[in-house]
Amino acid sequence: MKFGLSVPPFGDYANPRKLAAMAREAEQAGWDGFFIWDHLIFDPTFHPIVDIWVGLAAMAMTTTHLRIGPMVTPLARRRPWKLARETVSVDQLSNGRLIFGVGLGEPAQWDFGFFNEETDAKIRAKKLDEGLAILQGLWSARPFSFSGEHYQLQEVTFRPAPVQQPRIPIWVGGNWDKQRPQERAARWDGYYPLRWGDALTVENWRSMMAAVNIHHANPSAPFDWIHGGALPDEPHQAVEIVQPYAEVGVTWWVEDASPFRWGWKWEAPFTAEAAALMDKRIRQGPPKM
Repeated sequence: MKFGLSVPPFGDYANPRKLAAMAREAEQAGWDGFFIWDHLIFDPTFHPIVDIWVGLAAMAMTTTHLRIGPMVTPLARRRPWKLARETVSVDQLSNGRLIFGVGLGEPAQWDFGFFNEETDAKIRAKKLDEGLAILQGLWSARPFSFSGEHYQLQEVTFRPAPVQQPRIPIWVGGNWDKQRPQERAARWDGYYPLRWGDALTVENWRSMMAAVNIHHANPSAPFDWIHGGALPDEPHQAVEIVQPYAEVGVTWWVEDASPFRWGWKWEAPFTAEAAALMDKRIRQGPPKM
């Protein structure tokens, strides 16, 4: 099992220099991945927020083996061809360490609604699927065109290709008990299920894995199962919690490094205290299995 961090790039962490410095510390502390939230507006607090691709580029420059990426990008509010350039550039910059996490994006009423963009989940899901097809086509570095309900693209060739082949890994996030995200994940490279307000159990994982595997075109292909959680500080307790998930087949534990896990109010501004809590958790490192 690998261990990553889920980090909201808000407050002090909105500064790309801070993100880059903490990514370097995370790598030194033994973390395998450093994943940042992708938002334009998170809530009416109007937190300072980094541009995710500038932040990821800064992180790529200060690390050597840490996997990095968005967790998750709401692809429906991106131009897929612009995103193709950004993802390949960061993949090149990091020498093939980018993991691309995608989902519908929440909270839609602010992150989409404040800009009069589409908030309907069904329409955003269609745009997400079309956007993924376009990314895969443009990443191929071969002539590609596309005609869909929401996007049309005349034949073009995007070069260079990503370092990672056959493509940059795509992890799909979504509500843990919904069929559509499970079907979507089965078409790509990993599944990051979300269960608001409660942790996913090992039994939840068994049922989800079975549901996703039904839709796999190639069940033997490499595939990541990503669990989001919050471990206690005591190392032995942390290992005891993680072990059953590793045994059931979960490949990544992504640790919540946001101040919300310690009771920070969702619409409270991030202060130096919030950043200090995040710093401390990152520096503690992952449990030693």
